Amino acid sequence: MRADERRAAIKCILEQADQPVSASVLAARLGVSRQVIVGDVALLRARGLDVSATPRGYVSGRAVSGLLRQVACHHDAAGMRSELNAMVDQGCTVLDVIVEHPIYGQLTGPLQMSSRYDVEEFLRRCDRSDARPLSDLTEGIHLHTLACPDEAAFQRVLAALRKLGVLLPD
Repeated sequence: MRADERRAAIKCILEQADQPVSASVLAARLGVSRQVIVGDVALLRARGLDVSATPRGYVSGRAVSGLLRQVACHHDAAGMRSELNAMVDQGCTVLDVIVEHPIYGQLTGPLQMSSRYDVEEFLRRCDRSDARPLSDLTEGIHLHTLACPDEAAFQRVLAALRKLGVLLPD
């Protein structure tokens, strides 16, 4: 398979996927190394394809269903599990985490978590990695963008985060 054919196949796979697709899965499916896939995705992005790398793999940019809302939170690394679970338990998808860096400005990490399973997988990756959460850069202060099915779900998230003591007060 030629490189342009492989990139077209990657684009097609990602656009049709219902969940993130890892570089390893793409590599196995297309018979190349993971590093070739990483390079291909970088080239596709440079050509304008809306692809995000999440902790579980690549996702093609798609319209998000539901209401988009943001919450400002503050907690240490130990509070991450309960905070994320509080949001997904209310039926919302945690799309990303955002911090304000003194040099780079806004840094965003795509998350795409919609279940406790997603949260646990993310936390397992954190435990196996030497990397630290983005919120460590800001002493625990960060934003999350949520896709909520309705305003009631968002209000439940706010109540749950307040109860945990992690919601930044207005």
